[in-house]
Parts: sequence; C-alpha cells; structure tokens
Amino acid sequence: MSNECDRSPTYLSYMLRLWQAGSRDGKSVWRASLENPHSGERVAFGDAKDLFAFLADLMADPDDMSARFAQSEPAIIGAANSSTSGED
Repeated sequence: MSNECDRSPTYLSYMLRLWQAGSRDGKSVWRASLENPHSGERVAFGDAKDLFAFLADLMADPDDMSARFAQSEPAIIGAANSSTSGED
C-alpha cells in the first residue's frame, strides 16, 4: 500500500548522515550525505554550507533537483579534500 506522501511532488524524503572528520589544519569539520531511500542514490557534502545550499535549491525546484539527484553518481559537493571516513 502506497502512502499519499510518496506520490506528492511537494513531499521529499532523504536519509541524512552527519559525521566529523579531520581537515588539513587539524580542526574537525562536519561532513554530510543525503541518500534517497527509494533509489539508494547518495550525494556527499564537504561542509554544512554546501548541504544547506543543496537543500535550498531542492526546495526551490523539487522536480528539477530530484531529477539531477537521481542522475548523479555519488559525489562530494564542496571541499575538494573532504574525507568520507566515518560515514556509516
């Protein structure tokens, strides 16, 4: 049985993961990833600023962003030297 929320274009569902990782200067930074629970697609973010920008874009145009999210390979958005250790 399908939930009405699953069919609504105004309802989005993602699994959010957060973890701390070290950076080159020795300070801990927060990393994040979002995973579509229906398809398994995942995108990672180098910092909270990039995560929030992605979410703002997603809410501005959910149809466009959902399509781009589904077409993308799992990738890191943001900091070039983002560490994914500690995820999961």
